[in-house]
Amino acid sequence: MTDLALTPSSADREVDARGLNCPLPILRTKKALNDMKSGQVLKVVATDPASQRDFQAFSRQTGNSLIDQSVANGEFTFVLRRK
Repeated sequence: MTDLALTPSSADREVDARGLNCPLPILRTKKALNDMKSGQVLKVVATDPASQRDFQAFSRQTGNSLIDQSVANGEFTFVLRRK
């Protein structure tokens, strides 16, 4: 589920949600997306394992595209495109 044209530095904005548990990563993401324009890209880094499920559900419910997600060294990275 990787968009090859996307590199970590191409995100328009980044949210650091490391150390935060549900629902805070989603709430911070929602707040950031509200301040962004349609089509812009948001990168979120979280450490809560439940965030994988949460971000998939958030994407389905809000219509914002989850264009990439990955895990490395206990950190979950999500890349969303604002609808």
